[in-house]
Amino acid sequence: MKLTPLQKRAARLARNHTGLDMNLVALIDIFTILIFFLMSSTGIETLTNARAVKLPSSVAEKAPRQTLVVSVSETDIVVEGHKVADVSEVLQLDGDLIPGLKQELDVLAARPVLGADKDNSRQAVTVMGDKRIPYRLLRKVMATAAQAGFVEVAFAVQRKT
Repeated sequence: MKLTPLQKRAARLARNHTGLDMNLVALIDIFTILIFFLMSSTGIETLTNARAVKLPSSVAEKAPRQTLVVSVSETDIVVEGHKVADVSEVLQLDGDLIPGLKQELDVLAARPVLGADKDNSRQAVTVMGDKRIPYRLLRKVMATAAQAGFVEVAFAVQRKT
């Protein structure tokens, strides 16, 4: 019996059909989740960097640990995303105490903070200072942090390759 072209095509499709269909969308979802998991568990510590803060470059040997972050740009002083002072007003103040920063750090020092020792006696703060800020402003930020009980002060830098 002679087969028509339509019958030949149907027979060829039936012969080549293995019955195994793979849903690639589900596999792509699984691989995407796996990639994000592997990237997040590699142990790379990064600080959230405000666009207004241009960090100085350095060759850092020691890996950073998570601490309270004080960001100092050319215009604002920000603690954990909350603006606490204007740089122009702070530079005009006499003395080394920044009242808004001290008040915020006192509130945060009362709570358990990341980067504190086991007995919570030595709390740490990381200062993300713009590379264009004057040293006297940086000195005021460090002095205020020390008065609030944050005795370990670290500076965030951009790692040179």
